Amino acid sequence: MKRIVLFLFLILLFLPLKSQNNDKKMYEVTKNMPTFYNKIKQQLTYPMAWGNAAEKNFDRWRIEARSVLMDCMQNLPPAPDAYTQEVVATQKRSDYEARKISFNVSSWSRISAYLLVPEGKGPFPAIVMLHDHGAHFTIGKEKMVRPFDVSPEVLADADDWAVKCYEGQYTGDYFAAHGYVVLVIDALFWGERGQKEGADYNGQQALASNLLQMGTSWGSVITMDDVRSVDFLATLPEVNPNKIGSLGFSMGAYRSWMLSAATDRIKASASVCWMNTTDSLMTLSNNQNKGGSAYSMIVPGIRRYMDYPHVASIACPKPSLFFNGTRDKLFPVAGVQSAYNTMHQVWSSQKADDRLVTKFWDEKHFFNKEMQKETLLFFDKWLK
Repeated sequence: MKRIVLFLFLILLFLPLKSQNNDKKMYEVTKNMPTFYNKIKQQLTYPMAWGNAAEKNFDRWRIEARSVLMDCMQNLPPAPDAYTQEVVATQKRSDYEARKISFNVSSWSRISAYLLVPEGKGPFPAIVMLHDHGAHFTIGKEKMVRPFDVSPEVLADADDWAVKCYEGQYTGDYFAAHGYVVLVIDALFWGERGQKEGADYNGQQALASNLLQMGTSWGSVITMDDVRSVDFLATLPEVNPNKIGSLGFSMGAYRSWMLSAATDRIKASASVCWMNTTDSLMTLSNNQNKGGSAYSMIVPGIRRYMDYPHVASIACPKPSLFFNGTRDKLFPVAGVQSAYNTMHQVWSSQKADDRLVTKFWDEKHFFNKEMQKETLLFFDKWLK
């Protein structure tokens, strides 16, 4: 009997300790981030940034920095032997013509696009319009140009998106009505370049993973498609190849400054609601750490050399515009300001600070009509 009592006593004695051990859960990941994420960030010294790099001649630095950027974008589709444009359909609009076209964006992909051409005698200045992400994949180019010869569902989808992100105004049509040739393509996974099984948010992560496993990346493919689309645009008789700009909102803004960094066919760029620093984006509370849409804007390995504003600065001394909203929850204001400061230092070092426009708006993640008007005036100044 005494043994039984002793045994029960020992059980009761150790039960609290066992419970305490169970309550003390071990983990090393929280909110999708390793607990040592700040240690990783401390190692990001950006040795290829202007001012950090060993090369002190700016023109040579631009060449080297762009080469590093391109080296990080591996195993990409090759350029097409010929673009071979086909006009599929046309629609007359006020002061310009809307064309549905197709062309070879690479040796592996033939894509549909919208091309808007003003009335009158060209060649005209041109804008490559770059659509947003928005976790909305059923339309891409239709976010920037009002579609025609499409189903009522696609038209309603596009009209709703224009209201949601652009205050009801199609930015591509707005610029075409003011004398610009406008080209808009679908990025891979959007619109007519979408997923056979249907638009699915998780599908983008699988696509990105599969591309990484084959030695390339989704973000790099998107950037190179944008570069090829500019090359195609420069061949058109309606376009002045020395007056081509790029414009985008949200992911389209990222695509715009990346495009200007990647090719000097772009003479001026405007990027609305996408600029920040890795330090501000890689936190436990920012949307970026959830993955998803971030995959479309990742170039593997580039952070070992340059941060976002450093890559954007490869475009210096070209005219470049950056807008962001003070109520934009995706991009912390402190990070935006830090990135702006970095870029101004670069443009100032080349006596070109008057060519860099950075501005905060009392706005959320949105590209309103007043912002569009100011952006148009920016391009008028530098491309007309």
